[in-house]
Amino acid sequence: MVASNGPTAAQAVQSPMLFSRHTQAILYNYKVNPVQRMLDFDYLCRRETPSLAALVSVGSKGGFEKVFFGTKEIALPVYGSTKDAVKAHPNADVFINYASFRSAYQSSMEALEIPTIKVVVIIAEGVPEADVKRLIAVSKKKGKIVIGPATVGGIQAGAFKIGDTAGTVDNIIACKLHRPGSVGFVSKSGGLSNESYNIISRTTDGLFEGIAVGGDAFPGTTLADHVLRFQQIPQIKMIVVLGELGGTDEYAIVDCLKAGKITKPVVAWVSGTCAKVFPTEVQFGHAGAKSGGLKESAEAKNQALKDAGAVVPTSFEEYPVVIAQTFKKLVESGQHVPVPDVVPPEMPMDVKKAMKAGKVRASTNIVCTISDDRGEEPTYAGVPMSELIEKDYSVGDVMALLWFKRSLPKWATKFLEMCLIIAADHGPCVSGAHNTIIAARAGKDLVACVASGLLTIGPRFGGAIDDAARDFKRAKDSGQSPEEFVESMKKAGTRISGIGHRIKSAENPDKRVTLLLDYADRHFPEAIYKDYALKVQAYTLTKANNLILNVDGCIGALICDMLASCGSFTDEEVQEVLDIGTLNGLFIQARTIGLIGHALDQKRMKQPLYRHPWDDILYAEEAMQKPQEPDAASVANGVSTAKSTLDLIKLQLGSNAS
Repeated sequence: MVASNGPTAAQAVQSPMLFSRHTQAILYNYKVNPVQRMLDFDYLCRRETPSLAALVSVGSKGGFEKVFFGTKEIALPVYGSTKDAVKAHPNADVFINYASFRSAYQSSMEALEIPTIKVVVIIAEGVPEADVKRLIAVSKKKGKIVIGPATVGGIQAGAFKIGDTAGTVDNIIACKLHRPGSVGFVSKSGGLSNESYNIISRTTDGLFEGIAVGGDAFPGTTLADHVLRFQQIPQIKMIVVLGELGGTDEYAIVDCLKAGKITKPVVAWVSGTCAKVFPTEVQFGHAGAKSGGLKESAEAKNQALKDAGAVVPTSFEEYPVVIAQTFKKLVESGQHVPVPDVVPPEMPMDVKKAMKAGKVRASTNIVCTISDDRGEEPTYAGVPMSELIEKDYSVGDVMALLWFKRSLPKWATKFLEMCLIIAADHGPCVSGAHNTIIAARAGKDLVACVASGLLTIGPRFGGAIDDAARDFKRAKDSGQSPEEFVESMKKAGTRISGIGHRIKSAENPDKRVTLLLDYADRHFPEAIYKDYALKVQAYTLTKANNLILNVDGCIGALICDMLASCGSFTDEEVQEVLDIGTLNGLFIQARTIGLIGHALDQKRMKQPLYRHPWDDILYAEEAMQKPQEPDAASVANGVSTAKSTLDLIKLQLGSNAS
């Protein structure tokens, strides 16, 4: 971020001008809309540098927030403390505090103690009066300005604005705030300030500076404080004041007028004249706006201002009229030449707003057909979340909606849930669980532990469901007999997915497979692929006793039967489900449950870092370097049979693999 080249804070304290085109601010407690509105105003004013130097988000580790500065996207630095932000941006002399009323005092007091900060703006309402009085005392002692609490802020037209002051870009342009005028305005109300900016733009050459001091009973600076500043600013030719009933701030302006401290024309109106129609004391919107004694009434203050020389309308309806008349007199007397209008640059429109307005169309980056979170409640494949809960949809039902984009019969979704239960865990010895356990004992977080286990899933561990389903379906659909299928796979040198087990055998069958087959026999309308897989098993068992249908092969075959017999899929859709790797998702989802369990188990037991025992490792490095001596018979025959140990180990490993 480019730092301001404007006056230093020390110099600025001596000047009646609070802001300039070079002013930069630090905003405390990041708010999206105020930040972007400040930067949009900068663009309309053709500022060379953004008016925001940095953001403070207490406790954060820093970083950046992406924002727009005109047509460009820029990165605003974020700091974890005001101290760090000020140190990095010493030329930022305005502190805009969006803290809540609970913490506004501490954060504002910290800012007042910083030499480079000259203006502190407190947005929050409801700051305790005792705290505000302490802030006022410190600010006066240090020669600083406090705007607020309970304020929308202020603006110097064409130069700098605070937060949400003056509202939207359209309102800023309509009120001619993108360039300086000649009117100084001060009020207690932020809302009425915006209304007054509009009135001033229609009746004069526009605003030069506007301040809303805030509606609390004890504002950091008063109406009179700013009127006296306006008196000293040459660019301001007339002053407009909008007060309200309650309190006595307006009488300070009366005293200044009588003492001759204010010589510029002053148009003033104190709102709240309607309070007299109420039989009892009335509290209006602001904490300080309540009808008290006669002296605090709107009528009394309006009369006092008029008697002191201010131009006071007879009603708010006449307010624009007297402003126009006062400005006209200045021009006709030759005391002022109206500021010419300036055409503001065209404000770039955000893509979202432009699309909403139907002004542009843009291609999307991502297409989603399984869920929608844009409405009042999320939907899964068109089914509202409330229906999922009220109608007791099961996990299997949700899987069907999100994986297959349709509802499936209960027997089918129950089967999916059964697969999750059966495949959730297979003890600590399998590679996935082993990896997760080692990661947990290394102190890794839960996500890393589970990811370590999941990454072992593949053709050798749990990832054979898809291949088994594709192989069994292809062979069955093509009319291959089980024997032809097995022999063709052997001839191609391809392992048959879903057949074979390291531990289980024909005499010691896998109970999980038995449970799945039993469920299919009782609930599936037909199971042609399951029957085919069992015939393949019958043939492979003639070759080896452990070449049984394993759980991957069983699930793969039964998923083919489920898809084919539930009446919800075409043949092409069934093939697509298999081709895109859907079925391994069952093992991934199921085994995640178990992997989480293993990780938590290790952490719960506070197991130490795992180190593999030496006696479970073959250290063959030294032996690999020594060649074997040829035997005597080989030498006699003139044939050298010398081989290194490495060659022998490779030969042995190759033999075992086959």
